[in-house]
Amino acid sequence: MTYCVAMCVDDGLVFLSDTRTNAGVDHISTARKMTVFELPGERVLVLLGAGNLSLTQAVLQELSEPTDPERPTLWSAPTMADAARVVGQAVRDVHHREAQALQEFGVDFNCSFILGGQIAAPAKPNGGRPHLFMIYAAGNFIESSAVNPYFQIGESKYGKPIIDRVLTPTTPLDEAAKCALISMDSTLRSNLSVGLPLDLLVYEKDALRVTRFVSVDHDNAYFEMIHRTWGERLRQVFSEIPDPDWQESANVPMQRLERALVLHRAPVASDEAAAAKPAQTLAQAEKNKAQR
Repeated sequence: MTYCVAMCVDDGLVFLSDTRTNAGVDHISTARKMTVFELPGERVLVLLGAGNLSLTQAVLQELSEPTDPERPTLWSAPTMADAARVVGQAVRDVHHREAQALQEFGVDFNCSFILGGQIAAPAKPNGGRPHLFMIYAAGNFIESSAVNPYFQIGESKYGKPIIDRVLTPTTPLDEAAKCALISMDSTLRSNLSVGLPLDLLVYEKDALRVTRFVSVDHDNAYFEMIHRTWGERLRQVFSEIPDPDWQESANVPMQRLERALVLHRAPVASDEAAAAKPAQTLAQAEKNKAQR
């Protein structure tokens, strides 16, 4: 499996991906899921891929060595939107070539990508602002926004809550990188199919070259500190939150709520009581007759 996350904030872009691949418990390996296309001073594009490894590598091969030399490439696309279309077309080309054969073997065409970066506008040396796109298996794509400044692909559910609570477009770049690492740590904690080493690239707006890249492994002191500290602080905050108050009060009528939720069944008469009832009824009838 895979977990990749990318963030677009005012100061730049953050990309983080794991490297674990697996096809069952006996076939665990590593493969890079981050690819960088860089022409210093002119463009920096970062591509993250998730899904069937053979398909993501086929798309990457299509992008690196296009079969049609007349088509735009990631090296020649004039805008980031055009670059996203190039990736989308490469996905469709691989689908056209591979999908039917995969279907015959019961294998889904499963791949998705995140593309982000910056291309200098001709009239402005640093003019084209950074962009971030999510590209789906059909080749279509969407762009990040102020409302949703990040994308995830792969095993995303474990690392999503921290990003939703912390990340905004105004988040400083280093804080966004820290948020991405905590998101990854949460995923590593809960899913064995995601694993170290990690690839982290932080792109500073208008740099138009890679300035911050690191491969994070078990010996990385900062990530180890995050792993240890995040768990400790979560337990600390958890212990500081008051336990439920089960006493009825004006604000939290817990007992009243409990009574509303719990259904009580009427008691069933015992066999002895049921057997005695007819005799009692007959005795009462005799008494009433005597009184008359």
